[in-house]
Amino acid sequence: MNSIYSFPPVASASAKCLILGSMPGKVSLSAQQYYAHPRNLFWRFMSSVVGVPESLSYEQRCAALLEHRIALWDVLKTCTRSSSLDSDIDESSIVPNDFLEFLSEHPHIQCIYFNGAKAEASYLRYVQPQLPLHLANIEKCRLPSTSPANAAMSLAVKLDQWRAITHTA
Repeated sequence: MNSIYSFPPVASASAKCLILGSMPGKVSLSAQQYYAHPRNLFWRFMSSVVGVPESLSYEQRCAALLEHRIALWDVLKTCTRSSSLDSDIDESSIVPNDFLEFLSEHPHIQCIYFNGAKAEASYLRYVQPQLPLHLANIEKCRLPSTSPANAAMSLAVKLDQWRAITHTA
């Protein structure tokens, strides 16, 4: 198993919503880009939901998210995992990112959206109990994972659920 580390957040002080994954997969880690796997639906959904063109460079797509007041990060700072699957994360190796500092520095965050069940479960287990009440009470919403491993739900249903971010962004 390999120890892996997440990326810094894509965020501005004016962000209103925060989208959290669990930990970047191997393709994303190699590219040093969030959601770099060509079959991951994240950027396709951002194109459909908030109008961030998929054809832009990674840096331009991230800048466009910031213009829409959307922040992007991962729950986990580091962990040990043998593959790209969330199910392969060694729970005893998990170290969460510093959300007390992040949420304090981003006071306009109104909702945290989880990109899948593992991101939500990890946040609720490792982050939420450590937060003061005013930060722990930020609205939260789990969205279906955009990972290619999540094939149990149709594309149309996933996309429809991802439209929830427009209520905050």
